[in-house]
Amino acid sequence: MTIAAVSEAFVLCSKAGADPEKVYQAIRGGLAGSVILDAKVPMMIERNFKPGGKISINHKDIKNVMATAHSIDVPMPLTSQLFEIMQYLKVDGHFDEDHAGIVQYFEKLAGVEVKKVNA
Repeated sequence: MTIAAVSEAFVLCSKAGADPEKVYQAIRGGLAGSVILDAKVPMMIERNFKPGGKISINHKDIKNVMATAHSIDVPMPLTSQLFEIMQYLKVDGHFDEDHAGIVQYFEKLAGVEVKKVNA
């Protein structure tokens, strides 16, 4: 879920014309900083989706979470949306990529890529 939120934010900054590397450096030391931010934003910017944590594994885990939640009548609206994002990435050929590749879903929606800005 955190990777999806970071993905969405960096697609926004890229579409707005901001340099994602500069945005990352500006926010990483403050309250917005996190292990996820430090681990995944550089991968997004470098377009490095070599698997560490695969989307396919997250997809399986979330499917199991959803089944458990539904069996005990717990609604999971955000988790179900994330599951559908991963389902899209599966269909689009990104299933065996690192979960930093979640950014590609948001990029496709916005028609922009999060990447290095040439100086």
